[in-house]
Amino acid sequence: MMTILETSALNTVQDLGRPGYRNLGVGTSGVMDAIALQVGNILLGNQMDDACIELQTYPFVLRFDAPASFAVTGIDAAIEVDGRTILPWTVETVAAGQVLRVGAPRTGARGYICIAGGIEVPVVLGSRSTQLRGGFGGLDGRPLETGDMLKTTGATLDVAGYGAVPPATVLDAVASEDDAKVIHLRAMPATDYELFTPESRQRLWDTPWRITPQSNRVGYRLSGAPLELNHRVELRSYGVIAGIVQVPPAGEPIVQLADANTVGGYPRIVTVIEADLWRLAQARIGTHIRFHECSFAEGVAAMQPVNAYLDDLRMMVAHYRTSARCRAGIKSGDKA
Repeated sequence: MMTILETSALNTVQDLGRPGYRNLGVGTSGVMDAIALQVGNILLGNQMDDACIELQTYPFVLRFDAPASFAVTGIDAAIEVDGRTILPWTVETVAAGQVLRVGAPRTGARGYICIAGGIEVPVVLGSRSTQLRGGFGGLDGRPLETGDMLKTTGATLDVAGYGAVPPATVLDAVASEDDAKVIHLRAMPATDYELFTPESRQRLWDTPWRITPQSNRVGYRLSGAPLELNHRVELRSYGVIAGIVQVPPAGEPIVQLADANTVGGYPRIVTVIEADLWRLAQARIGTHIRFHECSFAEGVAAMQPVNAYLDDLRMMVAHYRTSARCRAGIKSGDKA
């Protein structure tokens, strides 16, 4: 078990999401940064869709009421166990009664507390993810509150102290001479791209768009020079997925994200490729982003380095744990 001692708004239990129900009006939900969760689960030997705590606001403090192994991924922040500083992206094992504190990030926006064996909350429509608008999944369909208790398996690892190189270090961003604070995203022209004026299309690629405070897990609202259509259009509603960039009448784009609506009717100008969605998840309010045009084939190919990064991490963890067990004289059949 774990007890939440301090939390701010909108911290929730999430896994990789709830696919397959959009036709029934049920969004996917799940973590905003899928790579960060997968890294945590690989480090801990979990199933890839085991649930974690997604942090959006800080500080966050919890007490482990049973021994546990865990890793905090997604962010670089001041992370402490009983006042002792620990590293992000690294496996740690704690005893019952020890307290974990995660402070405000130095880099990144969303942190993930991954626990060996995952977090045990009811499975709803195939997922443990919290759907805040629907009020289901996670812990009673709501954000975590002080005093909440979360059940865990109580699993611990026989080795710790190893970790992962953060994806931001390994996965190359789009090359640019822009300020380092600008996040670069590859995007494919979408169905309604040609409905926009040539000037607006060019402005989309040339403009550093600012993420406004009116942004959340549903979507990021972007501020910049308005994009204009060639002429007013009426569109039928269509299915929406994370990454689609819609343009409402005011002309400022909205990037749909993890809690995206299942259907929409605003013109679609581009779609951010799947391989770059984690970069958006780690973008803070006020950050500027730039879109870079890519083809469908390039978007598909962009997942290869991501998959290779995760595969390399699996191999590293397997080799490290085997080597550590051998050095410690632990037999292969003993409990991990």
